[in-house]
Amino acid sequence: MGTHLVILGGGAAGTMTANRLQRTYHDRDFRITVVDQDDDHIYQPGLLFVPFGLAQPHHLVRSRPRQLNAAVDYKQARIERVDLNERTVHLAGGIRLSYDVLVVATGARLLPEETEGLTGPGWGENVFTFYDLPGAIGLHRALERFDGGRIVVDVADLP
Repeated sequence: MGTHLVILGGGAAGTMTANRLQRTYHDRDFRITVVDQDDDHIYQPGLLFVPFGLAQPHHLVRSRPRQLNAAVDYKQARIERVDLNERTVHLAGGIRLSYDVLVVATGARLLPEETEGLTGPGWGENVFTFYDLPGAIGLHRALERFDGGRIVVDVADLP
C-alpha cells in the first residue's frame, strides 16, 4: 500500500509541498492527498495590486486541483477532526482518510475584529483590508471614487 501523505490545506504552502514531494517521490510507492474545503485558490500576494488596478481579481483565482500535479489526489471537503492516535482525518460526509504522514497547512485567518473599533462604522465602506479578495476589491472601488483628502494606511498586526 505504501506511504500515504495527507496535506490539510490547498493554499500556497499545501500546494507547493504536495507538488515538490510528488516530484521527489514519483517513482516510489508514495501517495499524496490534499484536502481543502473549497475549490478557489487565491494567489494572496497578488491582492496587494488589486486596489491600484495593477491586477485583476479573476487572474488571482484558480481551481485548487488544477494547481496540483496530476498524480496528487484532491478532496474537497470540510475537515471535521484529526485523530492523532488512529492517524485518521475525519472529513464532512463521513469520509475518513488514514495517513502515515500529516502536514497541516491550513493557513492564517484574518481577525480584524480583534483590533478595537476597526470593524465598526465604515468597515467595508471606507475602511478595508487588502488581505482578502472582497477587501482588496472594495479598496479598489473606494480609491476609484477618491477625489482628495487623507488616506491612512495602518498595519495593526501581522495578517
